[in-house]
Amino acid sequence: NICRSPIAEAVFRKLVTDEKVENKWMTDSAAVSDWNVGRSPDARALSCLRNHGIETAHKARQVTKDDFQTFDYILCMDESNLRDLKRKSNQVKDCKAKIELLGAYDPQKQLIIEDPYYGNEKDFETVYEQCVRCCKAFLEKSH
Repeated sequence: NICRSPIAEAVFRKLVTDEKVENKWMTDSAAVSDWNVGRSPDARALSCLRNHGIETAHKARQVTKDDFQTFDYILCMDESNLRDLKRKSNQVKDCKAKIELLGAYDPQKQLIIEDPYYGNEKDFETVYEQCVRCCKAFLEKSH
């Protein structure tokens, strides 16, 4: 929860704020694993967001049972996230969250948002662009 998801969260938060619907949305991001809990996003993710005029104060956290009961949507980045989240949701009594790939909303049909961690700035920019396209399409579809 230090590369892709904080970018998606920050992008979506900016979109709903720009559209003046932020009071209708509770936006957060979390990891399937507990590796980076408490850490700020990757410096390259922060720098990428800053280049687009977006700030974030996100601290990494792990997805909880409550998330499945509280959120209407849990949007994830790749097939392994999707599998893990669906498995976790099966252990939650009243899961109300719809678990989907964020990339399913991409008008350019890039289903998977690849982890840029081992890549370079250009890879973070690609993630940002995918997140913008997907978040816009998701927001249009869901309001």
